Amino acid sequence: MAAKLSDEALDTIFRSGRSYNGYTDTPVTEADLHAIWDLMKFGPTSVNSLPGRMVWCLSDASKEKLAALASGTNADKIRKAPAAVVIGMDAEWHEQLPTLFPHVDARAWFLGDDKATARRDAALRNSSLQGAYFIIAARALGFDTGPMSGFDNAAVDKAFFADTPNVTSNFIATLGVGDPATLHGRSPRPPFDTFNRIV
Repeated sequence: MAAKLSDEALDTIFRSGRSYNGYTDTPVTEADLHAIWDLMKFGPTSVNSLPGRMVWCLSDASKEKLAALASGTNADKIRKAPAAVVIGMDAEWHEQLPTLFPHVDARAWFLGDDKATARRDAALRNSSLQGAYFIIAARALGFDTGPMSGFDNAAVDKAFFADTPNVTSNFIATLGVGDPATLHGRSPRPPFDTFNRIV
């Protein structure tokens, strides 16, 4: 059994972690993005499918491009953040299985038009997991995130995935060192018995 994380580490990743609305001026670098990926890629996905396709927006131009497709206050959050990311999902993720899951012919399990719905469902499920791993990895490395779903998916797909039509957007997030002044009071987190049962 692996050693338990310290309370300080658990606070960073979960108990004190928040979804931020704004950030300090601390920059996010390309090296930081690589470091986040190099952690999040180890999170489990079905048959090591890794269907998430990330587009990282570091330049003002790319953030503006994404902000223009976001709704409400999300647009300004993206413009002001040091970085943003589009978490996409590849409906043809099974084509990578010979590399990602090489010990059996797993690609054959997902071939054919009759498996298209299953592939899309798996892409959504597992890219969502990868998005969660992104949040955890970012927090573990001292960053904060602001995940959001208020944006025009079709327009984001056209703007960021036009050259890969099998990839569509799942959700987006901002990234940086969070400014506590931009936080609202924490919403309730119910105790175990509210949403859980043991059978």
